[in-house]
Amino acid sequence: MPGPLHGVRVIDLTGMVSGPSATMMLADQGADVIKVENPAAGGDHTRSVSRHGAGLAASFLNNNRNKRSVALDLKKPGGLPALLRLVEGADVLAQNFRPGVAERIGVGEAAVRARAPAIVYVSISGFGFAGPYAARPVYDPLVQALSGLATVQAGSDEARPRLVRTILPDKLTGVVAAQAIAAALYAREKTGEGQAIELSMLDCVVAFLWGSDMESQTVTGGAIAQQHAQSFIDLIYETADGYISVAVQQDKEWAALARALGRPEWLEDPRFGTAADRQRNIDARLELTQAALRAGTSAEWLARLEAEGVPCAPVLTRSAMVGHPQIRANGAVVEHDHPSAGRLRQARPAARFSKTGFELRQPGALLGEHTQEVLAEAGFRADEIAALRDAGVLGPRSGGAAERAGRAGR
Repeated sequence: MPGPLHGVRVIDLTGMVSGPSATMMLADQGADVIKVENPAAGGDHTRSVSRHGAGLAASFLNNNRNKRSVALDLKKPGGLPALLRLVEGADVLAQNFRPGVAERIGVGEAAVRARAPAIVYVSISGFGFAGPYAARPVYDPLVQALSGLATVQAGSDEARPRLVRTILPDKLTGVVAAQAIAAALYAREKTGEGQAIELSMLDCVVAFLWGSDMESQTVTGGAIAQQHAQSFIDLIYETADGYISVAVQQDKEWAALARALGRPEWLEDPRFGTAADRQRNIDARLELTQAALRAGTSAEWLARLEAEGVPCAPVLTRSAMVGHPQIRANGAVVEHDHPSAGRLRQARPAARFSKTGFELRQPGALLGEHTQEVLAEAGFRADEIAALRDAGVLGPRSGGAAERAGRAGR
């Protein structure tokens, strides 16, 4: 069966990662996502960070699966009117231009809603839509810095801040945006009314951190001592031949760890009597655990820890992760053939639907591959499409079979 969002049409004006990852989630769940790209700029910037001649970088492919690509130069006469005709049949429009740019180029909410009154209009920004940073250029490390994430990653306010070595703000914003879009579509089903959604990468990270890393900032009355924030970096331990992760929280897990490591005296140590004690004395606890684990191999310790019921896992490289038995059992990584890029390996959508499963409809489109077919679906006549092409609105080239067929028939 088609995905749960089958029948929903999305106009995707986003680039890079935060917006494209959001719209790909919708596409993977069945939505018809039309990615509108500027042919004069070579399309989405992530197409250019590739050694592949067709502009199919891994970053582009991994954030733009199951979308159709339409090439439209909005600066050319006829480009913006063509886009607004596409908007008339859409349920969602998503853009992540810098605040004010969408309005300046003619695709702000007012202009779009005039064509599609019930549309869900989504704006994604880096720092926000007002305030001293709103108009600034933004990249993921800057959001990690401003949000406090780099300090959390350091382990304490006194330690040197550290970046998470993945673009967490970008990808987290994509998840939040996709969920918000689905919620707005559900609300529209009940009310018949569309609405606007605004979200920033900064807000997404701040909200994300608050659930586990902001105890010292939560209760505002009176002086609150700065807590030593437990970082997951602390829970990676060196063994005689590699690394493992061990995480204990409950008293029974602490007792199991003491048994597995052969350290019964830890259970009598007043520094570690309760979870609160262990948190206050985290440095001593981690140092003792690390010293013990260096004495054996990863395999030896994992076997003993698992036997005692201690939460633990091997620390895997990316290539080792792909082949791990649990990853394989989950079917988390799949392979398929791309007509231009060759054999691809990608993560499948994490959410599995019992009645509306995942379908790979488009492995990653060439720039403008679907321009002709999408314009035709929107009611453009063949001569109108030809005129747009002759005016340079559709760019110097298009990659799809339908485009080539269209040229041959002229």
